[in-house]
Amino acid sequence: MRKDITITADARELRGKNAARRLRVEGKIPAVLYGAGKDSVAVTVSPKEVNKILHAGSGHNTIFNLDLPGQETTPVMVIDWLHHPIKDTLMHIDLMRIDLTKAIKVNVPIHTTGEPEGVKIHGGHFEFVFRQIEFECLPDDIPESITVDVTPLLIGQSIRASSLPVTGSMKLLSPPDTVVCHVVALRDSVTDAAPAEGDATKEPEVAKKGKKEEAAPAAGDKKAAEKKPAEKKPAGKK
Repeated sequence: MRKDITITADARELRGKNAARRLRVEGKIPAVLYGAGKDSVAVTVSPKEVNKILHAGSGHNTIFNLDLPGQETTPVMVIDWLHHPIKDTLMHIDLMRIDLTKAIKVNVPIHTTGEPEGVKIHGGHFEFVFRQIEFECLPDDIPESITVDVTPLLIGQSIRASSLPVTGSMKLLSPPDTVVCHVVALRDSVTDAAPAEGDATKEPEVAKKGKKEEAAPAAGDKKAAEKKPAEKKPAGKK
């Protein structure tokens, strides 16, 4: 997305870690400007102004003007950037010149609206698989984002890249069958329907054990039977 924003850059001659540290102390960061068939130029820019662009709605897809006094003023995009691993401050960026007459490749963020019926009514779970999809288009046709309505989705249904709306010169580069988002069944609802494996075998084992106990008398009863005196026969009978 092209915006009417201009950032001023200064050419830099010194390179290396020490020179970069001095720049950051002065409130600037090193950057490299390249592309459009021209030579690369080492420059410095304000990290505050660049951060405003990176945190805007269109993010790094924003096309803005870079003014390099005495050399050139050209539309550019932030192609790559480096943050401090602990402080999270911006440390370096790569800027690419943009030819407004040629198509470029961009990753467009995907947003959703609505609550899927498969979640609201049937208790499913909504999942985002890919939050960005790659397109090719002219710089002025780059959308800030693409929003899709997920309300009709039932369990097992999905939205694929091929069904995303495109405008102007936009051309889909990601595989058309790429699943952007879908509704799946919760695992608990599947496992509750079938008994656990242990429960299926537990009851027969108890029944089998009961039969053994009924067939064999207890140890105390056996001893009592052995000690019981034999019955006396009446006199005169053999």
